[in-house]
Amino acid sequence: MSMTVNVSANTAAHIEQNRSRYLELKAAGQGSQRPLPPHTQRNGAALDASKITHREVIPGGWYWPVRIERGQTLRLLNVNATPGISVMIWNADDTSERYNAGDTVKVQWTAELRKGRVLFSDMGRVLASITEDTCGRHDTLVGGSTSKSNLEKYGDASLRNSRDNLMLAAGKYGLSRRDLAPAITFFAPVSTDAEGRFVWNEGVLQSGDFVDLRADMNLLIAVSNCPHPLAPAATYAPSDIEAIVFQAEPVQPDDLCRSLSAEASRGFENTDPLFR
Repeated sequence: MSMTVNVSANTAAHIEQNRSRYLELKAAGQGSQRPLPPHTQRNGAALDASKITHREVIPGGWYWPVRIERGQTLRLLNVNATPGISVMIWNADDTSERYNAGDTVKVQWTAELRKGRVLFSDMGRVLASITEDTCGRHDTLVGGSTSKSNLEKYGDASLRNSRDNLMLAAGKYGLSRRDLAPAITFFAPVSTDAEGRFVWNEGVLQSGDFVDLRADMNLLIAVSNCPHPLAPAATYAPSDIEAIVFQAEPVQPDDLCRSLSAEASRGFENTDPLFR
């Protein structure tokens, strides 16, 4: 009994020590960052029609594969405030390199991805930058829907889901299940409560929200338009979204995403040599 108590006490002390060290490093990392800008206005960041190279309507429940070249931007326009648009990204020149949710969160010391943040690959390079964002509430932790989550939520496993959609999209590139990793779901206002449970925050999403992803590498992107598994609606009714590809403005020396933090800057230092 005494040994059990001592082991438990030692474990608790070790956990607290690790937590204190983490918070110390987090404060140092976040303290060196530039201030984040406010969210983009929904009527802001108007597009120059002459720079648009493609527009696509993605029906509710459907998916869309697309190749985006470095220097182009993908705008995901949430026309009717559909609760969740899941995205998976690969390096088009080497598909063994892909979006890494863990590194994206850890390296930037936050799960709150918004304008100014970047999406890291599993090789420490920057796949894409979030250059505009009206919402600022995107899920990097839970992931997209599955047949099981649809069965539990809607009572129907046959409804289209993001896991299957992303596998279908990956197949268009000659990729398979092994090439998938946890996706990011945009327009999914998920947070954690005091007990560490995931909760959905109502009243955040608005019709006309959009997010711009600037390609900092040549990318293969898979988009799935299926509701997030924590979305509160009891019925399965995803709305159409719109995807717009356009030529981005040349990157300036004081580019926000490149200079927001030392970690982001190092990510670009790892990325840029591939294109010299």
